[in-house]
Amino acid sequence: MKLPSTLLNLRNALFLGSRHRFNPPCCEDKLFYKSKASLLNFSKNSQFHAYPSRFVGFQPVINNAQKFNCLPSSVFARPRTVPMPYGFSVQAVVASKVRDLSTSVETGINDKNFERIHVQNGINVKTLVERIDTDKNLVGRENPLTEVGNNVKNIGEVAANDPGDKQPLNYDQVFIRDFVPSALAFLLKGEGEILKNFLLHTLQLQDFGHLLLNLINFMPLFYVLVVSDALNFNPESWEKTVDCYSPGQGLMPASFKVRTVPIDDNKFEEVLDPDFGESAIGRVAPVDSGLWWIILLRAYGKITGDYSLQERVDVQTGMKLILNLCLADGFDMFPSLLVTDGSCMIDRRMGIHGHPLEIQALFYAALRSSREILSVNEGSKNLVRAINNRLNALSFHIREYYWVDMKKINEIYRYKTEEYSMDATNKFNIYPEQIPSWLMDWVPEEGGYLIGNLQPAHMDFRFFTLGNLWSIVSSLGTPKQNEAILNLIENKWDDIVGHMPLKICYPAVENEEWRIITGSDPKNTPWSYHNGGSWPTLLWQFTLACVKMGRLELAQKAIALAEKRLSRDHWPEYYDTRSGKFIGKQSRLYQTWTIAGFLTSKMMVENREMASLLFWEEDYELLEICICALSKSGRVKCSRGAAKSQILV
Repeated sequence: MKLPSTLLNLRNALFLGSRHRFNPPCCEDKLFYKSKASLLNFSKNSQFHAYPSRFVGFQPVINNAQKFNCLPSSVFARPRTVPMPYGFSVQAVVASKVRDLSTSVETGINDKNFERIHVQNGINVKTLVERIDTDKNLVGRENPLTEVGNNVKNIGEVAANDPGDKQPLNYDQVFIRDFVPSALAFLLKGEGEILKNFLLHTLQLQDFGHLLLNLINFMPLFYVLVVSDALNFNPESWEKTVDCYSPGQGLMPASFKVRTVPIDDNKFEEVLDPDFGESAIGRVAPVDSGLWWIILLRAYGKITGDYSLQERVDVQTGMKLILNLCLADGFDMFPSLLVTDGSCMIDRRMGIHGHPLEIQALFYAALRSSREILSVNEGSKNLVRAINNRLNALSFHIREYYWVDMKKINEIYRYKTEEYSMDATNKFNIYPEQIPSWLMDWVPEEGGYLIGNLQPAHMDFRFFTLGNLWSIVSSLGTPKQNEAILNLIENKWDDIVGHMPLKICYPAVENEEWRIITGSDPKNTPWSYHNGGSWPTLLWQFTLACVKMGRLELAQKAIALAEKRLSRDHWPEYYDTRSGKFIGKQSRLYQTWTIAGFLTSKMMVENREMASLLFWEEDYELLEICICALSKSGRVKCSRGAAKSQILV
C-alpha cells in the first residue's frame, strides 16, 4: 500500500498549530475494503481553514458499509473540543480522499525518501541504515571517515560492529545519543544530507503509533477496522507501552533496529523497529533522546546554513511535542527535570534518579536551541514564553545550588539545618555530615564543578563529566564557573583523564555503597563501565568545551593520549581501572561513537571556527527574566535575594 507523505501530513493535521479542514466526500467516492489490503485514496485538492482551539472528531455517515453519502460538512463532521498543549489547536474533518497533502513549508516532503511507509510490528521506511565499516581494514587508515562517508547511503550507524561479539544485545541498533558524534563528523566534513535524513526518519518514529491511535480514537468502529487493516496495524504491537501503560506524547526512541520482514511473492522489506524503553534493561524511557535530537537540529542549520529543514511544519511539530513533554506541569518545585535512574547515557542503576546534572545540561542546551529554531507566531507565543522562563529559572538554579568550590564547601560545612522561611540559606536542608571525606582534599583552590544531583536533604558530590562539559558548552554555568571546571580537570588530570580520556564520573562507588546504589550490578563494579569507567566518546565534548574556553592545549593533550591506544586497542567502548589502563571487561570493540568521537575531536581542533558554531555564549538578556517580576498578583515573593547569586559572575 502506498501512502505518499500521508502519514506525516495527517500527523501534522492532528498535532500542529496550523488548522486544517478536509473536504467532505462526494457521492462517487468509495472506500474499498478488502481482506488483507484496503486502499485509502486521498484528494489532492484539500482545502485549509482556521478554527481556533477546536479538534474535530470523525463522524462520517456510511451507506451499506462501502459508500459515503454526499452530505454537507455540518452533517459529515461533529466538532469536539479537546484540551491541547502549548500552541496546539486544530480543526480537522476526515475525508475519503486525501492524497499528496503537504503541510510542509518546503516541497521536499514528497521526495522519494518518503514515498513508501508501511507498518508491520514497526515502521517500514524504504531506507538503508549504514553500518560503518569498522573492520580491521578501516582501522589505522589515515582518514577512515572519508571512506565511511562515501559508503553511507542514508541514515545512522549501529552502536558497534564487533566481529567477536556473539551476543550483540542492542549494540546492533542505531541509538540517537550514539549517533551524535557521527552526525557532527559528517557535518564538519560537509556531508549534511546524512544528518538531515536521520533527523527526518527519527521524527517519523517519534509519534507514529500515537498518530494512528489518535486517529482511531476519533473514528467510528468501521474506520478502526479499515485503518488497522489498511496499514496492517496492531495498536498493541506498536504502541510504546510497558504493562499497558504509555509515556507522554513526544517521546523520541532510544534506538531503532533494522529488521527484514517478508512480504508478498517471496519479497522482503526492511523495517525500522524503534525501542522507546519498553525493551531496554530496566524499562526506562530515554529522556535524553529528544534533547539530543533538538541539539542536532540546531547544529544542522548552523553548519550547513540550510534552515529550511528547521522551518518544515513536521519538524516544528516534532520539536513542539518534545518541548511540551519536557515543560509539562507537575508536582515538582524545581525548574530542573525530574527523571528516573538510567534515563540518559548512564542507562543502568547508578543512583542518578532525581535531577541529574547531565539531563539538566542537555535540557538547557535543547531549550536554547529551540529558542533559536522555533517559529514565533500566535500559536507558539505561549511556548516561547515558557521556554524563556524555564531557561532563566534553570540557569539560576544550577549556578546557585549545584556549584561547589572550596568556598562553597566551607559554607555547606557550616550550614544550619531545619530552617523554615522564605529567607532560608540552606533551602534543601542539606546536613553538613553529607560532605564526603575525599572531597575536602580533592577540590583545588582555583577549581570547582557542578555536583551530580540535588534533592531535598541530598547532594550527590560525584563529578559527572558529561554534565559539566555540557554546562560549559551551553553556558549553563557562568564564565567563571566554566573556567574553574577546566581548571579542576587540568589539576586532577590523573583522576579524570589518566591513561584514557575521560572518566564518566569520579569517584567510583565501592563496597557497601556500591551494593546499595547499584543493587550489586556486576557490570558497574568499581572503576568499570558507568561506575568510574573511562569513555573515549567523551573526548569530542571535552574538545568542544576547550575550544570554547580557549584551552586548546588541554584538548590536544587528551587527543594525543587517546590516539596512542584507540586504534591499537580496536576502538573499545570504555576502559576500566582507576586510571583507565585496561580495556573494559565487557567493552565492545569497534564502537561507533568511539571512532566518531575521536575523529570529530581532531576536526574540531583543525577547524575551530566551524566548531564555534556548536556552542553557546552567555545570554545576559535571558538572565534578566524573572517570573516573579511578571506576577500581577503581588503574592509572589522572589526568593533569589536570599541566595548569594552567581548568576552574572
